[in-house]
Amino acid sequence: MVQQEITFLHRHHHTTSPQTLLLLGTHLHLHSPLCPAHPATYIHRHPQSYHRVLLYYHPCPAPFTVHRCLPHPVPPRLHPVCLRSASRACRTSAVETGTVDNAVAKREQTGVTGCFVDLLLSDTMDQYRVFYRLERLLQSPDKLSNQLLFQIPPSMQSVLFERYYNFDEAFVRELLGKKLSKGTKKDLDDISIKAGVSLRSCRRQFDNFKRVFKVVEEMKGSLVENVQQHFLLSEKLARDYSAIVFFANNRFETGKKKLLYLTFDDFAFCAEQLIRSWTLGAAGSVADDMDVDLDREFLQELKDLKVLISDKDLLDQHKSLVCLGVRGKMSTHCDIEGNFKGLSRGLVNIATKLMHSKDVRDFFIDLVEKFIEPCKSDHWSSEDVQLFLLQYTGSAHALGTFRHQVLWERYMVTIKSCILKMYHD
Repeated sequence: MVQQEITFLHRHHHTTSPQTLLLLGTHLHLHSPLCPAHPATYIHRHPQSYHRVLLYYHPCPAPFTVHRCLPHPVPPRLHPVCLRSASRACRTSAVETGTVDNAVAKREQTGVTGCFVDLLLSDTMDQYRVFYRLERLLQSPDKLSNQLLFQIPPSMQSVLFERYYNFDEAFVRELLGKKLSKGTKKDLDDISIKAGVSLRSCRRQFDNFKRVFKVVEEMKGSLVENVQQHFLLSEKLARDYSAIVFFANNRFETGKKKLLYLTFDDFAFCAEQLIRSWTLGAAGSVADDMDVDLDREFLQELKDLKVLISDKDLLDQHKSLVCLGVRGKMSTHCDIEGNFKGLSRGLVNIATKLMHSKDVRDFFIDLVEKFIEPCKSDHWSSEDVQLFLLQYTGSAHALGTFRHQVLWERYMVTIKSCILKMYHD
């Protein structure tokens, strides 16, 4: 079918309706060419109603004119408000569905039915054109609010940003911790199949992650606030993007078999705890990328905690205090005395090795292997783990010769939160 593009340039001198005036300058795509002998009918969608427009062919300089503009009934179940809602969804789903036919079929499945097929097809094609012109502005949110081409209210801009930057958790779980590089992008074919997400969608999400990472990685201030302000996202989505940026920067290992039971929400929560307590921003530094880089000075100081397991007297005192504190409160099958030294060594050894980049990357694997798995093998419940960690952290403050109380508290508050989130009954 031949398409013909026209623009309303003039109106017939007998036509005075205000609806016709609104049509002047409107750019149309006709599915069949106009011929000089016969008028063509085009149904124009107006925010409050539809109008049937009769178009006549005329010689240049104004080859097409509006001859008549008549009210046209709204098709059944296609109220303009519903159509606009479906159109907004189409603008974002256009990236995922690939073709106009697929998008039309998807809209029919979601309830946009009972209308003329040509009208639905035409509207969908309009949304594709709008989306592809909008996309470059969605990639630079500050430009969208300052442009004049699209008159979009702030509330609708927020919806568009939220949907465009939304992501599939199955996809981001596969990508989490990987470097956002060209090499990773080449692997998106395999990741797409594994996550069950279309390749087109994977590419959009990957490009969004990389774009946000480049903008905020060296900015001062709160990572969440920087993402929120520069990409106009909701607080929840900004926190998720902050976690993705944090993991990509520090290259935490998340793909090992022992970690596959953990969800993106688990890792996002842990990232928030690490940002809050272990980064340069948490230490009050004035350095750049405050919430992105871990505080290396703090990680170096953690080696001082080794005294808790190397000093036999301290180890025995700590064990006695913890066993006394949890006696009668934990499950009867929990062998605290038999497990204490192994668990304490595991937690302290994780701390003392964090000065090395490789051990930082293996942080979550170490938590699983050195603490979570031993507790699970002994059938501890989440409540047992919580009670033990609470008593284990607090009892160290009662050790008279232990002089690293502030350092211990900063380390264990984060460790405790991460373990409790990662410990799935």
